[in-house]
Order: sequence, then structure tokens, then C-alpha cells
Amino acid sequence: QVQLVESGGGWVQPGGSLRLSCAASRIIFKIATMGWYRQAPGKERELVAHIGTGGSTNYADSVKGRFTISRDNAKNTVSLQMNSLKPEDTAVYYCNTYPGTLSWGQGTQVTVSS
Repeated sequence: QVQLVESGGGWVQPGGSLRLSCAASRIIFKIATMGWYRQAPGKERELVAHIGTGGSTNYADSVKGRFTISRDNAKNTVSLQMNSLKPEDTAVYYCNTYPGTLSWGQGTQVTVSS
């Protein structure tokens, strides 16, 4: 069973930064486009960004210019650098393949408030 383990969330004031990380099994990571998703209270889970095996990236309009997705193929990790955070970025953040074909992990909570 493939496990996805997210980390790095926390509380930050508006305008602050956080870096999320996700570890995945080597087999999946080697062949999969990986994505970061988020789910805010009372809302559907949405795609934030995804990155292909070769490094090509795509972002939701709401995070373009503020978030950066990256992957380390040697360490089987995918990261999400989040800058200029806004209260509307508050959500539980998850990683998964793109599209989300694996069982969802626990996610990591990101709270942006003053």
C-alpha cells in the first residue's frame, strides 16, 4: 500500500510563508505526476499545483506567483513553497498523484490568520 505523508503545516500570519513536504514510495514517485491539493472547511478538495516527472508545473490561478511546487526525485519527495499567504489559503493540504489516484493521507493543516 502506497503511503503519502505530508508535513510542514502550521499557523502563520497573512503575508507569511510555509513550506510543505510530502514523502511517497519510490515506485509511485518515479512514474507519477505529483500534485498538491487543499480542502477548506465546507468546500470541495481542489488542486493547487502539479509537477510532472520532468519538472513541468501547473498552478491554480489563485496561487500563481505565490506558490512553487518542486520535487526531489532522489529523495522521493514533493514540496510546496507557499509565500505571501492569505487567509483564504487556510485549508488542509494533501499530496497525491495527479489526478488523485491514491488513498489520501492525513494531510497537513495550514492556518493563515492574524
